[in-house]
Amino acid sequence: MFEKCEAIVIRATDYGETNKIVTFFTREWGKVAAMARGAKKPSSRLSAVTQLFTYGYYLIQRSRGVGVLQQGDIIDSMRATREDIFTAAYASYIVELTDKITEEHQRNPYLFELLLQTLQYMNEGRDLEILASIYETKMLSVMGIPPKLDYCAICGRTEGKFSFSIKEAGFLCHRCEQYDPHRIPLSAAAVRLLRLFYYMDLSRLGAISVKEETKKELRSVLSSYYDEYSGLSLKTKRFLMQIDELKKVSSSRKHQAESESGNG
Repeated sequence: MFEKCEAIVIRATDYGETNKIVTFFTREWGKVAAMARGAKKPSSRLSAVTQLFTYGYYLIQRSRGVGVLQQGDIIDSMRATREDIFTAAYASYIVELTDKITEEHQRNPYLFELLLQTLQYMNEGRDLEILASIYETKMLSVMGIPPKLDYCAICGRTEGKFSFSIKEAGFLCHRCEQYDPHRIPLSAAAVRLLRLFYYMDLSRLGAISVKEETKKELRSVLSSYYDEYSGLSLKTKRFLMQIDELKKVSSSRKHQAESESGNG
């Protein structure tokens, strides 16, 4: 029996000459995989609906293993995401992260809504780095490795200047800094944003502007924390780092060209 679900395509793997095995993250059932017969053919009615990041309604015959996809109706194709290499890189990272930490057939409406909202914001052109940082921060509780962000991990104080300790899995106040010589120094803005990212309702995200130095602090904390506690090794994370370097080089060349043009 085919059942209807609301879903996001988080992975699509070629199978044979014309088929795909598509992994969906659904609102109703969590993660499920389904065979999309003929989906590799451009003329197939399943071709467009099985594109990565696509959000829509799908008819799937479920099974314990790989089910069968009958049809799909697109709600949002996320076309702008796929057409921009930087946006696609960040979106690929968050869907792979979601794929890696979720088990099949484990319903999680909160995570579905979080993933959908993040992808839609990325598709709209919002700050990719900040959206990725918010998503990473919120996923820590989903993975069962939440950091201590409300108080000092050693003494419990809630006031003062804080740094971040990977060893203690949370903030250290200035009185307890000596407990971790490898702590990561943080500005007041980075401390505030880590707390905000962890607790905020993403659907209420307004315009947000974060300095490059603060973004660097957030990346340092989150990357180190994931490396220490998540046990994940993601291909898209490495690609994302390469893309970021490419972006910096491109931006530097643009500024240089503008400067030379102005001097001319």
